[in-house]
Amino acid sequence: MFLEKIMLKRICLAAFAMLALQLAALSAQAQDENYVAGEHYDVISPAIRGSSDKIEVTEFFWYGCGHCYTFEPQLTQWKKGLADDVVVKGSPAMWNGPMEIHAKAFYAAEALGVLDKMHMPLFQALNVDRKRLANEDELADLFAANGVSREDFSKAFNSFGVGSQARQANARARAAKITGTPELMVAGKYRISTRKAGGQANMLKIADFLIEKERAMQMADSKS
Repeated sequence: MFLEKIMLKRICLAAFAMLALQLAALSAQAQDENYVAGEHYDVISPAIRGSSDKIEVTEFFWYGCGHCYTFEPQLTQWKKGLADDVVVKGSPAMWNGPMEIHAKAFYAAEALGVLDKMHMPLFQALNVDRKRLANEDELADLFAANGVSREDFSKAFNSFGVGSQARQANARARAAKITGTPELMVAGKYRISTRKAGGQANMLKIADFLIEKERAMQMADSKS
């Protein structure tokens, strides 16, 4: 009888633990499904037209932003799990001269096809190595240290295309009314800030929610 009571107690405890886990999961799911505009994210009006047929997620960032530097590995891992109908694009923020120079470095790297190679070195140079990268020569040194010739870098950096992309990025950030970095924009309609999301991990959860919201709207429109 004593052993039976112990076994019964253990079974009850195990069942209680399982129920608690299930309730916690349901609670988390319910929270994820009830993100509210104005409270957890902002609606952008008018919406900003994207350049792709896919659902665009835009990352507003600055290479000198420590929060962006810590967010980047999380974003990289998150991108690996996205469906084929979603694309993530970087959009450098510009509030002063140095930020404009760093934005042009981003687009120069993209134009040269070396963005994957240069993206984290640019972050590290500013946030870890404490380099200013305040002019073209300093950036050319960094690119050269990573296997890109100074001549190729300077040609791309000073090209009309890179200058135009930097101006477009500045206009995009103003239209989205970003208040800091990092911030995310989904489908040109929704802006997610760290402050309203409650942390960087939550930014990505809300992005998942808004991607699903946009996907459902597109499917409904295609059937109507």
